[in-house]
Amino acid sequence: KQDIIDAITRPYEAKPWHQYRQLFVTPTRIDGGVQFWNTHRDLLSQAEARYGVPAEIIVAIIGVETQYGRNFGRYRVLDALATLGFAYPPRSRFFLGELEHFMRLAQEEKIDPRQTLGSYAGAMGMGQFIPSSYRAYAVDFDADGQRNLWQPADAIGSVANYFARHGWTKGAPVAYPAEATTPESQALGNQKRETPHTVGVLRQAGVRSSAQVPAAQPANLLMLDQQDGPEYWLALPNFYVITRYNHSVLYAMAVFQLSQEIRHADQAGP
Repeated sequence: KQDIIDAITRPYEAKPWHQYRQLFVTPTRIDGGVQFWNTHRDLLSQAEARYGVPAEIIVAIIGVETQYGRNFGRYRVLDALATLGFAYPPRSRFFLGELEHFMRLAQEEKIDPRQTLGSYAGAMGMGQFIPSSYRAYAVDFDADGQRNLWQPADAIGSVANYFARHGWTKGAPVAYPAEATTPESQALGNQKRETPHTVGVLRQAGVRSSAQVPAAQPANLLMLDQQDGPEYWLALPNFYVITRYNHSVLYAMAVFQLSQEIRHADQAGP
């Protein structure tokens, strides 16, 4: 199916940050996040207690992925994975593997593989898990005997479990605004996922932040494109964990900033 090939060759992440942010950190998604949190507050509290992942991060993931379950995707997962497996050579091996996982998943979870809809890349449910991730990290959070990621309870628990299994540190920060005050520090700015430096090394190079972060803390100096020039952030290990869900640093920053806006709006009340 050509529309699937077309979709995978024009990802959102090709946009600069100031355009990308406008797609996801919006009043509609912030308000929707507060509503989702209010509706599922007990489930989110249970997931946070069990897995150590903040409720607002779980909510923001589901908000970015499917607008809180409003948009699960319009492609048959079987078509998406078969098309990309057989007709998209750059990643055919990966998607053929996902096709095999999907058929196993359908058997394990009693899903009809001919009816299941998802994204152009075969991702499913409120958190858009690809089949291998579904099999590995989905949890039956409501204990009804099925891992159903189209239902809020299992989706919430599964996103939290995914983050916990990929190294989320409970209570640790994600990122802080920073300034690069010297040419040396500006040269360290990048859009990589990893945290190759320490805060101390970045400070010595001229990176400044009002946040009180230990010098030994692993960090990266993230540089994002704003219309009036670069914007810098101290990205910490939990930021890297968000990129384990989606490798794009723009995606991770959108999730983080949306989570903060949702938390502030929730605390502010009506």
